[in-house]
Amino acid sequence: MASQTRRTASSASRNFQGASGSSEPSFAPPAGSRRARRAAQQNAGPRRSRRAGNRKGRGPKRKHRILKGLLIALLTMILAGCGVFAYMYATTKIPDPESIALAEKTKVYYADGTTEIGTFAEQNREIIDCSVLPSYVGNAIVASENRTFWSDRGIDLKGISRALINNVTKGTRQGGSTITQQYAERYYLGETTSYKGKIKEAFLALKIAQSQDKDKVLCNYMNTIYLGRNTYGIQAAAKAYFNKDAKDLTLYEAATLAGIIPSPNNWDPAVNKKMAQQRFDRVMNIMQEDGYISAKQKTDAKMPNTVKQSVNNVYQGPKGYLLKMVRNELVASKAFTEQDLDTGGYKIITTIDKSKQDLMYQVASKKGGTNSILPDGVQIGSISVNVKDGSIISLYAGEDYLTKQFNNVTDATYEVGSTMKPFTLLATVQKGVSLDTVFNGNSPRDFPGLSTPMTNSGGESFGYINLYQATANSVNTVYMDLQQHLGAQTIIDTAHTAGIKGKITADAYTTLGTSALSVMDMARGFSTIANQGQKPTLHMVSKVLNSSKKELYNAPTTTTRVFDANDVALVTKAMEGTVQSGTASEASSIGKTMAGKTGTANDAKALSFVGFTPSTLTLFAAWNPDPKTGNANDMPEIGEYGIFGAYAVHLYTEYMSQALDGVADEAFPEPEDDGTVGGSDGTWGTGTGSSYTGSGKSSKSDANDSGSGAESSPSPSASASPSASASSPAASASPSASASTGSGTGSGGSGTSSETGGSGTSGGTQSGQGGATE
Repeated sequence: MASQTRRTASSASRNFQGASGSSEPSFAPPAGSRRARRAAQQNAGPRRSRRAGNRKGRGPKRKHRILKGLLIALLTMILAGCGVFAYMYATTKIPDPESIALAEKTKVYYADGTTEIGTFAEQNREIIDCSVLPSYVGNAIVASENRTFWSDRGIDLKGISRALINNVTKGTRQGGSTITQQYAERYYLGETTSYKGKIKEAFLALKIAQSQDKDKVLCNYMNTIYLGRNTYGIQAAAKAYFNKDAKDLTLYEAATLAGIIPSPNNWDPAVNKKMAQQRFDRVMNIMQEDGYISAKQKTDAKMPNTVKQSVNNVYQGPKGYLLKMVRNELVASKAFTEQDLDTGGYKIITTIDKSKQDLMYQVASKKGGTNSILPDGVQIGSISVNVKDGSIISLYAGEDYLTKQFNNVTDATYEVGSTMKPFTLLATVQKGVSLDTVFNGNSPRDFPGLSTPMTNSGGESFGYINLYQATANSVNTVYMDLQQHLGAQTIIDTAHTAGIKGKITADAYTTLGTSALSVMDMARGFSTIANQGQKPTLHMVSKVLNSSKKELYNAPTTTTRVFDANDVALVTKAMEGTVQSGTASEASSIGKTMAGKTGTANDAKALSFVGFTPSTLTLFAAWNPDPKTGNANDMPEIGEYGIFGAYAVHLYTEYMSQALDGVADEAFPEPEDDGTVGGSDGTWGTGTGSSYTGSGKSSKSDANDSGSGAESSPSPSASASPSASASSPAASASPSASASTGSGTGSGGSGTSSETGGSGTSGGTQSGQGGATE
């Protein structure tokens, strides 16, 4: 072939020379001749052979290069994949646990710290120490969810691949996650459903498997897994399904719970017993195959019965009011948010005394207690407070929070009536007026600014009496006389200084309690009087502890002095007469040193009594709201107590006689009345030097107004004065004075007053003519 090539090249050279016009002869055959065609074929043959030889030689080399390129590309991809894997593994950090994974229900307790009132929870979870669990609890879950858990590296490649193929080919959403992956998702990432999320979950699982031991992973998984019946974690599930702690679960109970993990709501034995049984059998088979249980345990296996699912709402019943008040108090303190309380797993200890709370409910409730004479529709609100530190001991806010969220202690308002008078008396003492000053207690009387004469309860006249007697018998005409000197705003300011926060209307009848306030508000104001002028902060949360028993919050138990102690002691002494011989004499049967004040509202649309010892204050109020509008209706007759404050005194007596059983009696401080009879200007009452110790009129108070109908008597503190007069030009005994008639608006509606002729409000928003009656 080489010689042929050389000859061809030589021939080509010769042809090339001849064509160029060389002098050398040309040996080329004539064009188109047979020889020329043969020569052309000969010349072409060797050239085709050379190209064919080149192709035959390059073929294996080309295949080799392609294969080599593929191998290089594959290797590059592998190296790149390893690099990406190494980078993602190195940069994957185990984050702080998701707050929802650590969310644990907060428990609220009575003052004893052991009796539970209820819980706050975003998720029903109780995180426990898994070391207390029998080993078969965790092994049952491993058998059900991830048989290779104890040996795998956190992920199951076969499971992931199988799930991926099924998801791509069948359009399903099948999972292939191990326990570690599920733990990574629930504990650190939150729920993940995208492929990107699953990749992140897998890397995190690998990292966790290298940094956390299997026992910790399994424990955290058991504390976070959803198990149906609105429970998260094995502890809450054990209670929901078997009414026991997780540490007390039997082997078969544990297997039942483990079996339903993939779909707990659908496979709950109470919902689908057949499927639950299949899952139970599967778990038992695996547990035997993997050596967790014996053959006999497998043979004896029987799926246990579950308890009936409880649908009881924690806010149901009267406890709901307590829980809501606790929640509101802590959020208002700004120490906790709503979410904190729902997820923090705190232990909240309240100031509520369980035995006294039960007693309060028994006394106040018609449905569940002994208050059988209470007419239908009439609402009761009550509270008992330790005035020394402001802690709430007990209360009655309603029968069922789920039925009526309106709280009778904090939300509902009622016309407070004559329980406003002690604030008028305190303002009078602050003006330097002696309580021995004599006033005209006759009825009716005319006063500037009133269109109709002022009357006492039942139109009764008490003659000329001092302020001790006027307070004991709740004499309207005397207290209206005090307001003429003080002005409405002074009375309002005194009440607000004491702690009352609600709006008090400034009008001609402010002293008669024509404004609507809440039970809580009145308890705040009177707690300051009961605590000798030191204002406490009323509260019902004692302390809050975290799961490590560290105190996070303590109640505000300090007090603030807002009134002179001697001034308040004088007012308290006057209020003692209310219990000893006045409108609340039934309470004297308790046998303790007490002070108090009754109150009956405009047209008798509300009634109340607040009484206290030096340490404990208790208040009862009743009103009759319209079921549709909430406006105050007239109070119906309540057994032998009629429509007056004596009924509230009766409830108070029922409660305090038992609440104070075995409690030593306490005495109030003895005050010194350093005020001036008739006031510093001599214009108060009948003037300077007109102190009086007689009863003015030996007359029995209205039976409905006095509790037991006892006769009024002078205060032991009153000083005798020979100058006392039984008559005064200030007295107005006009026979033409008559009952005043007026109209009410808002919650009171229209009504007629046969008692006072003052404008007022009742049952929360009612206003109109009329006023306090006692």
